[in-house]
Amino acid sequence: MRIDALELDFFRNYVHLEADFDPAVNVICGDNAQGKTNLLEAIAFLSGVSHRARYDKELIRFGVDRAFLKGELTARGRDFVLEAELHRGSRKLLRSNGVKLKSSAELAGIFQSVLFCPEDLYLIREGATARRKFLDDCICQLRPRYAQALAEYRRFHEHKTRILRDSEEKPSLLDTLDEFSLGMAKAGAVLIHYRAHFVKRLRETAPAVHHDFSGGRERLELRYETVSTVTDPEAAPREIFAQLLAHQESHRAAEIASRQCLSGPHKDDLIVEIDGNLAKSFASQGQTRTAALSLKLAAREIFQQDTGEYPVLLLDDVLSELDPKRQEFVLNRISGGQVFITCCEDDRLPMLLGGKIFRIKDGTIV
Repeated sequence: MRIDALELDFFRNYVHLEADFDPAVNVICGDNAQGKTNLLEAIAFLSGVSHRARYDKELIRFGVDRAFLKGELTARGRDFVLEAELHRGSRKLLRSNGVKLKSSAELAGIFQSVLFCPEDLYLIREGATARRKFLDDCICQLRPRYAQALAEYRRFHEHKTRILRDSEEKPSLLDTLDEFSLGMAKAGAVLIHYRAHFVKRLRETAPAVHHDFSGGRERLELRYETVSTVTDPEAAPREIFAQLLAHQESHRAAEIASRQCLSGPHKDDLIVEIDGNLAKSFASQGQTRTAALSLKLAAREIFQQDTGEYPVLLLDDVLSELDPKRQEFVLNRISGGQVFITCCEDDRLPMLLGGKIFRIKDGTIV
């Protein structure tokens, strides 16, 4: 799997860009705030993932109303042209080989990427939201049904939260509460099922990566934490649905009193332990970085197992944050697929890696 060419118009700080990429290694050099991360973000967007923007309009250059992305790529032995038009006042338009797509989930079904940025080095230490996003970004690219369920769950959760928040002033809103609880339980059961199975895959993959990364000195363990009444998160969604619905009904009065959704997969977490200790609380900075890198590299291996191809790996200014030993480990683990790595102008990585080198300044390849 690889992206051969990229064209951008008014995406982030790019007025216009056209670039052809190396099938193996692409090093993106430049000072800070020149557009290196934006280039990687554009590639990730074509795989259905937007890691920094909550809304598509944030991706459009200031002062204009629309942006355009076009990627020419190869996946599963086929050639694709993926296009995205972003508009401030209307929904985005997505196309694959000229055929209109319904959602970003369909992009993810064609093209996959794994992005690793400096914030991910603290994935272990951050709150559960960051680890849920890691799971969501991975599973959305592997399972289109999951992406649909995630969008539905967020919509139902947003409506239910609004009802609970405003119910004191407008008690009649509570007449629709059960409808949104039902929708949350249906979509939530799908989320829990897929998350549990993906964490199971991580447990089979990440500890071996971490073992090698730590020189055999540390043991990584992973555990999925969800709603307490769900007895088997790996069960069929219909079984989980019944347990979620019963849990919501038992908490209905408490939710109305507190005016907020008290439980559900929107509070799930991926528990990470190193040598039997909770990594979030007890791991050193070096250990947390090793664990975070292990999760990302394990996800890359899971993608390869599922699709038969490595996803495009996007490393955004990560290696400069690592000591030489960890740099060497990462560089030794990323062969076999297409890689994009950003670095500063004075970084030694271009000499170490070879491949194609791009120098970015003010949103332009110079």
